[in-house]
Amino acid sequence: MLKDIIVLIKGAGDLATGVAFRLHRAGMRVVMTEIPQPTAIRRAVAFAEAVYEGTHTVEGITARRVEGLGEIQAAWERGEIPVVVDPKARIRELLKPDVVIDAIIAKRNTGTRITDAPVVIALGPGFTAGVDCHAVIETNRGHYLGRVILKGSAQPNTGVPGEIGGESEKRVIRSPADGVFNTLRTIGDFVEEGEVVAQVNGEPVRARLKGVLRGILHPGLSVRKGMKVGDVDPRGVREHCFTISDKSLAVAGGVLEAILMLHRAIL
Repeated sequence: MLKDIIVLIKGAGDLATGVAFRLHRAGMRVVMTEIPQPTAIRRAVAFAEAVYEGTHTVEGITARRVEGLGEIQAAWERGEIPVVVDPKARIRELLKPDVVIDAIIAKRNTGTRITDAPVVIALGPGFTAGVDCHAVIETNRGHYLGRVILKGSAQPNTGVPGEIGGESEKRVIRSPADGVFNTLRTIGDFVEEGEVVAQVNGEPVRARLKGVLRGILHPGLSVRKGMKVGDVDPRGVREHCFTISDKSLAVAGGVLEAILMLHRAIL
């Protein structure tokens, strides 16, 4: 039964959240791990925000920051998704999940092994199916987005942001300097090209095109020059800022497919 499957997701950014959302709705018991200061940009649709706020709700599903197996079980009983601050995902040793999903999106393998669970799935480049994991899910926008790879790797990281509304690199807001990041605008605000949306040590951080502020880094975090700190959607549809993206749901569909394909190992 799907309700008997325990899934550990490493990472709680927007892609990981799409995966958690879909698996939770399918009836699986999902737990997520995060670092102490998550750097998710699309915070409105990232369960990582629960690390800062205690709880965070995306499209009717609530994630809650918890500690230990008892609080994980209590969150499941409330119909919530528990999020554990656990950078090394050591909770895996106690939880003994049926499925481990590496959704950190580091573009490299930071420690996931094919022996971590009966089914191990990884998102995006940096992994080889059959070596690091049982399946890789393609995360690059385009024809192969969301496909399940059972042999080989996802497409390599291009270093170029995906195109949305005809824009690619210009939609990304980057830090002009090293320092502490502070926001001046909030997710869902409409901004103009050149408008100051944040500051780094008092230096202005400007939008590079007109649109809606789709995501922005949590205030108070230390940033590096050139680091991505925000995202403007030129399509200007405010509702898109608060709903899981088509990309996230496509990737999540690939994960669900992979789990069902490999279900004999866990059912």
